[in-house]
Amino acid sequence: MRLPALVATCALLCTTLTLYAQQAPTPGVPAPVPATKPPARTASTPAPEAPVAETKEAAPAAKSDAPATPTTGKPGKAPDKPKGPPARDLFGAAKTPAPLAARSIGFYAKGCLAGGKPLPVDGPAWQAMRLSRNRNWGHPELIDLVKRLATEAKQHDGWSGLLVGDLAQPRGGPMTSGHASHQVGLDADIWLTPMPDRRLTEREREDMSATSMLKSYESVDPNIWSEKHAKLIKRAASYPEVERIFVHPAIKKALCEGTPKDADRTWLSKVRPMYGHNYHFHIRIHCPKGSTNCEAQPAVGHEDGCGTELTKWLALVKPKPPVPLPPGPRPPPPPGKPPMSIDELPNDCRSVLSSGPDGIAVPEAAKAAAKPHKTAASKTTSKK
Repeated sequence: MRLPALVATCALLCTTLTLYAQQAPTPGVPAPVPATKPPARTASTPAPEAPVAETKEAAPAAKSDAPATPTTGKPGKAPDKPKGPPARDLFGAAKTPAPLAARSIGFYAKGCLAGGKPLPVDGPAWQAMRLSRNRNWGHPELIDLVKRLATEAKQHDGWSGLLVGDLAQPRGGPMTSGHASHQVGLDADIWLTPMPDRRLTEREREDMSATSMLKSYESVDPNIWSEKHAKLIKRAASYPEVERIFVHPAIKKALCEGTPKDADRTWLSKVRPMYGHNYHFHIRIHCPKGSTNCEAQPAVGHEDGCGTELTKWLALVKPKPPVPLPPGPRPPPPPGKPPMSIDELPNDCRSVLSSGPDGIAVPEAAKAAAKPHKTAASKTTSKK
């Protein structure tokens, strides 16, 4: 009777040792850890669109989802930093114009203004808005054109008068907010909201909101948009001094559809679709005579721009659906582009800044880093 019990005991002991060997970890090999799936996250709202600088006109290529990679030049070398202070701070501090001969210097989005003249804040057919910004300055040719447009629109197009938005700062240059262009005194924003038949107070000019013309991203609101809006833009485009007019793509579409096919449509070539510009239109005039350092843009051509180009722009401004966020932590956004340095502007802009009793002192380091200004011949792309 003892032998069967001994056999059973040995069998139980062997089974126990076998199970223990199977469960014991192999030396040097970590035990597997069950994978845990992180909870899925979705964006409650779409990511805000990146700010669009007023420097592009042609419809850009499709946007990539890949984050922008900063250019560093040679491997291992950090990007060059601006050598001087931000130009926007220096030009934003100038309260009076440069007492020099009138000249537009540089490019619309990279330059300055000498001898600027103010648009009077009140006129027989206009009122200037946002007076606290001190941006009712421009080259004398631009000031004359704005006055002429307002007067003729009141006489012939059913307007009580025009509300005029930003032109340029007293000495032009980059602004602390709102625009990439408007730097050389040749750009003007005209509101599409009619001027009231009374003089607005300074407070009203700061607080009053302009009215959007849009019903959707691809159409204007017929209860707001009218024939007199189209007449005003057409009148501005008819002036030979005007090179471009920027409007929202939906406004461009309304102008295309409202102009008969057998009518003169050449003026439409000057009207260019652009992000924003749904409550105002942006006038840009050519480089004036005597402004030898003013950099011109390529001609717009003779096509009315109502075909493929407009279709692309309407697709670009179409609202995009929310994109689900990928699981896991999000990478930090790429660093933003540093503000334009005083050293990046034409050399003459230092004289513009410092001239006169109210001139702005330019740091010595920035003066030493100044480089000769490149002429307009080097510009081959169309920019806003």
